[in-house]
Amino acid sequence: MALVQTAVPATANPRSNPSLLSRLGAVVGPRGAEALADRLRDLEAWVAADLRGFEAELAGFERGTSLVQRSAHHLLDLDGKHVRPLCVLLAARAGSGFSDAARQLALAVELAHSATLLHDDVVDLGETRRGAPTARVVYGNAASIFAGDWLLIESLRRVRYAGVAGLLDRMLDVIEEMILAESIQLENRGVVNAALADYFRVVEGKTASLFRWAMRAGATAGGLPEAACDALERYGHHLGIAFQAVDDLLDVDGDRAVTGKALFTDLREGKMTYPLIVALERSPGLVPVVAECAALAPEEPLPPAVVERVLHALKTTGAVADCRALARRHAEEAAAALSAVPDGPGVAALVTVAETTAMRDR
Repeated sequence: MALVQTAVPATANPRSNPSLLSRLGAVVGPRGAEALADRLRDLEAWVAADLRGFEAELAGFERGTSLVQRSAHHLLDLDGKHVRPLCVLLAARAGSGFSDAARQLALAVELAHSATLLHDDVVDLGETRRGAPTARVVYGNAASIFAGDWLLIESLRRVRYAGVAGLLDRMLDVIEEMILAESIQLENRGVVNAALADYFRVVEGKTASLFRWAMRAGATAGGLPEAACDALERYGHHLGIAFQAVDDLLDVDGDRAVTGKALFTDLREGKMTYPLIVALERSPGLVPVVAECAALAPEEPLPPAVVERVLHALKTTGAVADCRALARRHAEEAAAALSAVPDGPGVAALVTVAETTAMRDR
């Protein structure tokens, strides 16, 4: 299959922002984790060439003048975290290295993730993403949906082109898992559901599944034995849950200037997050307040008095602290899974990523 590689227009500079590793290093250093910040800087130097290769692959992804292509690139050209491609890269480097095939797999997982964001913004009536207007706001809902469909097809093509046995079927399974998780979330939209079992089913299906695939993809492309591939897949599972737990935390306790996302965005979209569920369990009087918020249309502002009450409950019930603890616990589980992977700089790098994930503020 011929892959179209078109040059990035001279006016476009989508990859000018600092890398995720640089930004995370700046975050953890001031928090007193100078040793971890040093490890992140070493890690960035170790993978710099491979990251540039991925960034070039992404920047060269097919451009065009169609509404769908412009809608897709509206998102792709924003400053994403690229954590999932980094997982592919590090898993591959735990083995034989970041090959051409692994680079295609890294692109595939980023395209699949971006497809879900384009779809999510339509379903949630999202107006901003990464501090900018969403594709649906700029180009319309239909264009955003079709752009997501296009990116998903292109993702599957990259997996097929990479030619690594078993990964295409696994990606199809992951897509099905994500759709079923979305279905659970849709059925509970606007409903105050404090069942942690449902919460984790959604998180494992929507978020952790793609992290699992990224780790399996990199490990398989890197020629690691089956036991190591399984271990890295477990790492991805726990890393994905830790990542989502921090996202949940930032929704109720983040700095909009840093996250690019308003507080309680998930609540306004009718979604239950981990800290909200914990607060509801420990303060039942909060249920009618949250129900009222969840019933509002996404564009309706939350009453300031309600915001203050929910924030107070989140702090006094210990829900915010518990959410950070959940992230740390799963980051530790992720690191523990690496015991079955041949020791080396790749494993050390993955431990660093797990520890940092639980500390991030963006």
